[in-house]
Amino acid sequence: MAEAKALTQRATDFSAWYNELVARAELADYSPVRGCMVIRPNGYAIWEQMQRALDQMFKDTGHQNAYFPLFIPQSFLAREAEHVEGFSPETAVVTHAGGKELEEPLVIRPTSETIIYSMYAKWIQSYRDLPVLINQWANVVRWELRTRLFLRTTEFLWQEGHTAHATEAEAEEETVRMLGVYRTFMEEWMAMPVLTGRKTDSERFAGALRTYSCEALMQDNRALQAGTSHNLGQNFA
Repeated sequence: MAEAKALTQRATDFSAWYNELVARAELADYSPVRGCMVIRPNGYAIWEQMQRALDQMFKDTGHQNAYFPLFIPQSFLAREAEHVEGFSPETAVVTHAGGKELEEPLVIRPTSETIIYSMYAKWIQSYRDLPVLINQWANVVRWELRTRLFLRTTEFLWQEGHTAHATEAEAEEETVRMLGVYRTFMEEWMAMPVLTGRKTDSERFAGALRTYSCEALMQDNRALQAGTSHNLGQNFA
């Protein structure tokens, strides 16, 4: 039996070491769809543990889980000029279904602000209905050109929390609080130190007033955005 090839030394070639480690640990594999990956059982078991721990942290802060559609009417994004401009290069659009051209194209969600807040507008009738604290575990699609397993793929799993508040001060408090939840999870549960702070205007989320993030320093000396929290103001109301 042939001996397994030695793992590339991390100090020699970090990128090769990372890719080989993911493959040998059977965490994930490349799929037939370019830019997408298959999360193998070992990798998905890790995800389930992360999800379970973080989900409890969300519930401890009063959030409830819900699920919203994968497909978003293109007109919903068109209403938010800055938002659609920020995501247009990354969106995948369905134009045909059932052998027919759709009356309105459907965007496969890159994120769910437009469709979630359209429902909030229906559900929230007065201040008595506030605050609304909802989290969604889902998959999203962003058409990435340069991909790497787990770090950047066209389709990926994530969570997105969306809240509504009576005042701007309450919204800002929630934004900062959830950034703290992410940091606690990363540092105390995952033992992964991060830097937290406010993004510059050029880096903030498309459609947000302010964006805060957790940045993890990787061993190739690059920072990886590991979690974000946004104050959207009235932009999606």
